[in-house]
Amino acid sequence: MPDTRLTKEYAVTQELLASRMGSGALPVLATPAVSAFFENAAMELAAGSLADGETTVGSKITVEHLAPTAPGCVVSVTAELLEHEKRIFRFRLEARDNAGVIATGTHERVSVKSDRFLQKAEQRKSAVAE
Repeated sequence: MPDTRLTKEYAVTQELLASRMGSGALPVLATPAVSAFFENAAMELAAGSLADGETTVGSKITVEHLAPTAPGCVVSVTAELLEHEKRIFRFRLEARDNAGVIATGTHERVSVKSDRFLQKAEQRKSAVAE
């Protein structure tokens, strides 16, 4: 049976600050970076349930960013698989720094066939919206 929990650590570097990413004016961990940490952990956890040629793509995420984190800190992110139904994976998320919880959330990923998904993206380049 595949794992249902994965914890990963991420260093808060200058590139991940709100002031650098354009999501805020202060030099603290950016919410888009927290979201990317969450998606990365969930993607890696879901990968254990996929066939060759498949991957998952994010379809929904909610993030409640609760506390600021300074550069130089390490953030520990946990994704917990709550449900896997057909192509849908649903996760509970939590991020912590040395002082405690900094963010929580939920995330949904959908399994796709990699080649077909990329073909669909390429087709959209030449499509004309009606």
